[in-house]
Amino acid sequence: MNKNNYVEEVFVARETDAICYAQRLVAFESVTPSDGGSHQWLRERLEAMGASVEECNRNGVSNLIACIDKGEGMNLAFCGHTDVVPAGNMQKWSFAPFSATLHNGYLYGRGVADMKGAIAAALDALAYWAEDDAVTGKFWMLITSDEEGEAEFGSREIINLLRSRGVTLDYCIVGEPTADRYSGDLIKIGRRGSVSMDIDLYGKSGHVAYPEQGVNAVHKMSQVVAQLAAIDWQDETAEFNGTSLQVTYINSGCWTDNVIPEKTSISLNVRYAPTTDEALITEKVTQVIREIWPHFELKSYRSCVPYHSVSVPLQHRSLIGAAAESIRETVGIECQYSTSGGTSDGRFFQEISHQVIELGLPNKTIHQENERVAVTEIENLAKIYKQLFSKLTHI
Repeated sequence: MNKNNYVEEVFVARETDAICYAQRLVAFESVTPSDGGSHQWLRERLEAMGASVEECNRNGVSNLIACIDKGEGMNLAFCGHTDVVPAGNMQKWSFAPFSATLHNGYLYGRGVADMKGAIAAALDALAYWAEDDAVTGKFWMLITSDEEGEAEFGSREIINLLRSRGVTLDYCIVGEPTADRYSGDLIKIGRRGSVSMDIDLYGKSGHVAYPEQGVNAVHKMSQVVAQLAAIDWQDETAEFNGTSLQVTYINSGCWTDNVIPEKTSISLNVRYAPTTDEALITEKVTQVIREIWPHFELKSYRSCVPYHSVSVPLQHRSLIGAAAESIRETVGIECQYSTSGGTSDGRFFQEISHQVIELGLPNKTIHQENERVAVTEIENLAKIYKQLFSKLTHI
């Protein structure tokens, strides 16, 4: 039996739409920036629900914008990505990473947790919302294939297009895998920002037996690293951990055991709270280096701004509060709130929505071989989404 036939048989065997949808999506080999055919399948499902669907594709990245319009009311969006990281070491997988295998109550496959399972749960919930006469407003499903990569032509392009049309979102739910043990036990209400930097520091080569004739770039850079690590950013808040700086790479060029190195390069990454910004980080890093040695070059890249869901106008319902209620009412969990972890596309959607949260599946196996999620967690997430979508748009 070939893989495709096997997957088809498993699809037919499932009764729950959310699980069937998850298997379908996992089976698409959609390594960044490819959608692997998943967006065409999504388009067909969404159009069958009555959505208008358009594509906003840029530089090999597929972006899907779907909207079900049920008249005047709130603009509610579910945002996600179909792209996944590479499968990794194939020998460590118990099942083929894109076979969408069900085993002992778990669905295995690359991307099932991050985050095709959440898209499947949202799709299941949206089918109920589309047929519910007691809800109103517009429901947007915004899907990209460039979240795991550079994210230059994914959600950023979606936001640019929507903003050019004057679209704002009252509520934005990002389906990132935020849960710890059970779907709904943790909601992300923001993320720290991130910026990477490369530093090249220039000394003077010489013979190691005559150190006075040279300037050891490694020694100078060691002082720089020590001082950078010692910076007290003083920006920790009740909602956010303080800024942290980590050196991720160091290189002193071609090695010879009797030559003083004339150049040393390091790379570093800074994760920062909203009370800090990239300009201040650059200023502090530059000051530290300059006080130790004036001959250097500094380059910044991969800038990701922080975001934090803020207080809401009186005419709006709190998305955070509604999510907590929906979780309690459907799965009986009192959720926790967090801003931990890496960056997410929530930083883009904050530009057109003050209320952005991340609510998804357990994240214990994301980006690992044998990525998997318990079937019950996908089904429970679908229940949470159904309740939340209705609660936010109920007439």
